[in-house]
Amino acid sequence: LLWAHAASFALMRIGFCRALENLPALTSSMATSSAEGVLSKRGRKNRLAGERSPYLLQHASNPVNWFPWGKEAFEKAVAEDKPIFLSVGYSTCHWCHVMERESFTDPSIGALLDQHFVSVKVDREERPDVDRVYMTFVQATQGGGGWPMSVFLTPELKPFLGGTYFPPRDTFGRPGFSTVLKAVAKQWSTGRDRLISQSKIIDAISEALAVNTQGDSTSSLPESGCVEQGFQTLEKVFDEQHGGFGAAPKFPQPVNLDFLLRVYSRHHSSKMGKRALEMSLATLKAMAKGGMHDHIGQGFHRYSTDKYWHVPHFEKMLYDQGQLACAYADAYQITKDKDFADTLKDILLYVSRNLSDEV
Repeated sequence: LLWAHAASFALMRIGFCRALENLPALTSSMATSSAEGVLSKRGRKNRLAGERSPYLLQHASNPVNWFPWGKEAFEKAVAEDKPIFLSVGYSTCHWCHVMERESFTDPSIGALLDQHFVSVKVDREERPDVDRVYMTFVQATQGGGGWPMSVFLTPELKPFLGGTYFPPRDTFGRPGFSTVLKAVAKQWSTGRDRLISQSKIIDAISEALAVNTQGDSTSSLPESGCVEQGFQTLEKVFDEQHGGFGAAPKFPQPVNLDFLLRVYSRHHSSKMGKRALEMSLATLKAMAKGGMHDHIGQGFHRYSTDKYWHVPHFEKMLYDQGQLACAYADAYQITKDKDFADTLKDILLYVSRNLSDEV
């Protein structure tokens, strides 16, 4: 938890504005003429047909005038004085495909995007630098983030509004994507100064979270009080009955488990250390017994849709397997409980069988 926050804080303090300046220079090397050639050859409807990313190619036939991240899109936004709609996702993202099916294949929504915005599609696995910069903004302003990531930018690439998945139409009190597009377009034409002032929020966040980067190299390291604060934060949201932190949907959050196990390692005789171990072991056991753990195909799904760890979101990520393997290995080393070792072997079997290339 602390490491994740520290990384985000450092990005906002040191690199956000610099990152915005550098991102345009890191554009796709695919030539426009090449894209147009593929368009005419394949009969595709937008420029993504000329890209190599499987995720971008999945959107190549959308009735949306998608641009890949690059100079052509940025110049169009400046020339036509339009905001940029940035959509970031990846090929195995479930909700990315849902939003495409519901919104990006809808001609009426495509018409709204083409009339009022310059639409840019990014594969986060191809451009993690772009994803990282704007995810920092979304998390800081919305309290969380995820994919698909939907961000509205000025032509200068400064974000002023961000979110994740939007349903196509208003439902259950939640604004639909078409409603959001119309509202942003209206605000851009009638109250742009207010939107632009919103884009400066990252400066205020950076100032509030400023850390000392001068002098001795250890001067900006977290003090011991930060460890206690991180522990207390996790303890407040710990689910005593089912393990894990917070309500549904429940993510494994291996970084938090790793943090708690290290709190125990350093303070194993204290009340805080014993409690840290109790929370981490209870969570690891609950996840291993639940449906998020694939008891037939091995490995762990990305998260549980309920608080009981019963119903998984059917998507498995390599980075989850790697981090959870470390957590279960640490738990076994501490407890010598065979169940943790068996779960570790289960994860490694899945990775070696399904996520590894043949030598």
